[in-house]
Amino acid sequence: MIAAAGVAAAVPGQITTPVIDYRQLSPLLIVFGAALLGVLVEAFAPAAARRLTQILLAGTGFVAAFVMVVVNHSFRGLVASRAVAVDGPALFLDGTILLLALGSLLLLADRSGGNADALVADPAALPGTQEASALLASTDTVTEAFPLMSFSVGGMMLFSQSNSLLTMFVALEVLSLPLYLMAGLARRRRLLSQEAALKYFLLGAFSSAFFLYGLAMIYGFAGSVELGDIFNAAANTSKDDTFLFLGMALLLVGLLFKIGAAPFQAWTPDVYQGSPTPVTAFMSAGTKVAAFGALLRVFYVGFGDIRWDWRPIMWVVSIATMVVGAVLAITQQDIKRMLAYSSIAHAGFILVGFTATNAQGLAGTMFYLLTYGFTTIGAFAIVGLVRDGNGEATHLSQWAGLGRRAPFQAAAFAFFLLALAGIPLTSGFMAKFYVFQAAINGGAAGLVVVGVITSAITAFFYARVIVLMFFAEPVADGPVVAEASGYAAGAVGLGLAVTLVLGIVPASVMTLAHNAAVFVR
Repeated sequence: MIAAAGVAAAVPGQITTPVIDYRQLSPLLIVFGAALLGVLVEAFAPAAARRLTQILLAGTGFVAAFVMVVVNHSFRGLVASRAVAVDGPALFLDGTILLLALGSLLLLADRSGGNADALVADPAALPGTQEASALLASTDTVTEAFPLMSFSVGGMMLFSQSNSLLTMFVALEVLSLPLYLMAGLARRRRLLSQEAALKYFLLGAFSSAFFLYGLAMIYGFAGSVELGDIFNAAANTSKDDTFLFLGMALLLVGLLFKIGAAPFQAWTPDVYQGSPTPVTAFMSAGTKVAAFGALLRVFYVGFGDIRWDWRPIMWVVSIATMVVGAVLAITQQDIKRMLAYSSIAHAGFILVGFTATNAQGLAGTMFYLLTYGFTTIGAFAIVGLVRDGNGEATHLSQWAGLGRRAPFQAAAFAFFLLALAGIPLTSGFMAKFYVFQAAINGGAAGLVVVGVITSAITAFFYARVIVLMFFAEPVADGPVVAEASGYAAGAVGLGLAVTLVLGIVPASVMTLAHNAAVFVR
């Protein structure tokens, strides 16, 4: 006999074991299986065959996992002793993470070949030669990055669909630890990359510590770490329950660290700048989806009945995040740091949809995460192509006149910037429209006013880069724009296609998000 909670009925004298639904857990199992196989490939495969094998293994794993997400689309329930939720938001966000992982994999594959960021010894030899272009397209991303990426993707998927705070904490570590290593993989800019890895580790340690202390407080309050039990306990509590509100605050701080919200964003630009660009793109897109998925699940499922206690705090956090991201981005002279502060501002815009606390806000938030992820991967793909003798040319002054040297790459980057600014006929405009509309319907019109103002501010620094690329005189010793390999071209093309299609005909994906916007408890 099987118990209702999905656990085998207890027999006196025997250990109760959970019933595992392998079909519903198959996307996770496939990704983690591909990661384990990738470790074996690193250990035993010949060095010459390692790179292609790792690319095929990781790509096949992501595609197979996505297929199983589609196969499971109609299932709604709690599996693995109610520790993992398989519901609309979990499936939508898992699919989003896997698609973004495929885009990031293309960047990683493009930058894992060649001479490990040796580039060329003489910068004067760079302009105009095919040999320089080939060298410029390479970097130091080693093949160990592929299984690390697969482990992180599996952790992201589990993080967004955990129905138990303890499972969520384990997933947080699984997604974070590989990213700490990946951030330090750049060899040519070793000190900057290792500094980024150390700072990201410290950020992650703070996040984990706050989350774990919050978990302990909530367990002391509810006697359980399962979100459904926490919901029932919170619904029947008094307003002066210290454990509940202290635990909820600590959990919130831990999750806000992961999404890069103010005032917990301090080292995020340093991490973006120092990490290899494919890793930065993966962190910017994938981690944000997973962290917001966890934030939505914890507060909509576990604390949904006391939303009026935490909603005012989220107003303040959302406003601070939008303002800090938008204002500080104006002062940046490095393109990766500018995109980092842009990411912080977008976290604030997504929090507008979260703060609506309605099904429309949930659907809009999921749609925003999908559109933002593809746009930012495409933008970082272009950033990785602009290089000089010292590696990537990320100072804004080096991008002057880029539209004359490489019109297609400059036009593609300009289109991504317009999408990030929320210009009509781009996915960014539709995403902002949906979350702002949800906030108005949810009684948060004040947030929308701040969002519109900060959107105008962000449009200024995006437009500044576009003007610099197309209307400024090129510098004499400017960087070379490497010819995009098939992998890089695929990443840019995928980003352009999604950004354009979801800006013109977003209805089908938005309908899918609306249909998925129901949590199970």
